[in-house]
Amino acid sequence: MLAAIGLKNQEDLLSHIPNEIRLDGRLAIENGKSEYEIVDYFKRLGAKAAAGYPSFLGAGVYNHYRPVVVDAVVSRGEFLTSYTPYQAEISQGTLTTIFEFQTMVCQLTGMDVANASMYDGSTAVPEAAMMAVRVTRRDKVLVARSVHPEYRETLKASTQHQGMPVEEIKFGKDGRIDLDDLKARLDDTIAAVIVQTPNFFGVLEQVKALADLAHSKGALLVVVFSEAVALGLIEPPSDADIVVGELQSFAISPSYGGPFVGIIATREKFIRQLPGRLAGETTDADGRRAYCLTLATREQHIRREKATSNICTNQALLALMATVFMSLYGKAGLRELATQNLSKAHYVADKLKVEFSGPFFNEFVARIEGKTPEQANAALLEKGIIGGLALGRFYPELKECMLICATEMNKREDMDTLAGVVGARA
Repeated sequence: MLAAIGLKNQEDLLSHIPNEIRLDGRLAIENGKSEYEIVDYFKRLGAKAAAGYPSFLGAGVYNHYRPVVVDAVVSRGEFLTSYTPYQAEISQGTLTTIFEFQTMVCQLTGMDVANASMYDGSTAVPEAAMMAVRVTRRDKVLVARSVHPEYRETLKASTQHQGMPVEEIKFGKDGRIDLDDLKARLDDTIAAVIVQTPNFFGVLEQVKALADLAHSKGALLVVVFSEAVALGLIEPPSDADIVVGELQSFAISPSYGGPFVGIIATREKFIRQLPGRLAGETTDADGRRAYCLTLATREQHIRREKATSNICTNQALLALMATVFMSLYGKAGLRELATQNLSKAHYVADKLKVEFSGPFFNEFVARIEGKTPEQANAALLEKGIIGGLALGRFYPELKECMLICATEMNKREDMDTLAGVVGARA
């Protein structure tokens, strides 16, 4: 096998991994441990790590309450399969849940049609960009610098060898897109303008104004979200042409960063350019309601070079979690949950120096004075609290700032403690 792929030994398979993050040596475990003792050792470590520290870390992965009924439903045997539901006659349960998922996503986003699901929010972004290129027959994409940095990295990685130039749009002092910079970059070569709301800084963008600008030059507007709970309170981005995002907030555990479930939704006129698969409603031979996969080209599975997209499956089990969550909360419950998130974030923000003047949901950027964000986080950890994200990692000009998130899981005393540490001078 190594000879077939041109490698000399097994070590060559790992040569792309930087040395500084590779384990060079044995694990720090005593010799002679039985399997039972090793399992017990890791259980104790896990219990210590999951000691229930309150967290103010967001940045695309959010700590929300998971109703217990979610796991009760998704752990049922009929859902524990990775098999693609090609044979509709034996897959009615799975197809029904997918159909319900698609319907709820359309209600959330204000779009006409949504697919079965994407892998996650980050991979949904390049799928939307490539879809826009097919629709407009143009090849250039503009993406706001306030879109999640890892989403932008995924976009660049997916498009760099496809002849799809990607340019970034600046953000202003309010944390929103710089409309003047957007106007200067827009021309008749642009296929799509990609924006996020709430954006990576938690700030709400002006979707209608952005849509008008994009459409004035014949480009499509792609709206991204990573905090799905916000859709319980803000107006659906119905002025967009394509909406993509992440539903991790809907009863999917942070899980060290995945797996999650992404969505992509669009207008009906673009349905044949939608990647992935759709579950449709029909009738069987006896006239009874039934479900099947529809508008799914076989090229996506067996002739990949002819495909509109090479996503050949979907996150059905995780999409089911989100579907159960949406069913449990309903419109009123989701609105109440969003209101709690909004209120708690603003309670914390009122005690700190907020960097951007734009309206925000449950995340905001705070400027840290007298210490570095890293020092503030270390001080918080000593008090048993996980702080926010130090932004210098992604935005060098914001190296003195921290992205802080508050959800319904945060208690007043913890918010007060965070404000005392982050807002205090060294």
